Amino acid sequence: MINHVWGLLHHPDREWREINKEHESVSHMYAHHVLIMAAIPVVSSFIGTTQVGWTLNGEEGVKLSIMTALGLGVLFYALILLAVAGVGSAIHALSRQYSHRPSRAESIVFAGYIATPMFLSGLFAIYPIAWLCVLAVCMGVAYSAFLLYKGTPRFLGISHKEGFILSTGTLGIGVLVLEFLLAVVVLLWSMGSEHSPLWAFFG
Repeated sequence: MINHVWGLLHHPDREWREINKEHESVSHMYAHHVLIMAAIPVVSSFIGTTQVGWTLNGEEGVKLSIMTALGLGVLFYALILLAVAGVGSAIHALSRQYSHRPSRAESIVFAGYIATPMFLSGLFAIYPIAWLCVLAVCMGVAYSAFLLYKGTPRFLGISHKEGFILSTGTLGIGVLVLEFLLAVVVLLWSMGSEHSPLWAFFG
């Protein structure tokens, strides 16, 4: 797992070929990659919200209780895991017109590895300042998009033209999923603040 993380960041072309040779199952990829990597933003957010506190609109950091943060962390973790499967299913659906259509399992495995930079960007949630977290997420999305465009023709076995079209569609769906996750995360992890957008909505 660690070798794939380093390889995707340092030499993605070669790493995609290595991952492709493994013919990894969804359960194996989740157990050895997604379940571990998805814990990075969750654990970081837990530490940040309980020990440092969210900083929103320049206000003093607002901390959450251990139990509140634990419950929100479990929900956040489940949403991440579902998002990976959802994006993988979208890749499978978008590739239906290609003669060499990847299976749903291959598509989900692909999505799990594409998300690696975004998982790593979650480390910044240890110090949860809104603008810093947004910047980190943008960097993660940019590199995930790079992996997507690089890996689609190699990992899924389609032409570069087909790969570009499929990658563009996948990126659009992925950004929508990410925006939804970010909105949920901001609402959930800021619930301990009286200035949370959630309380403003109901107020």
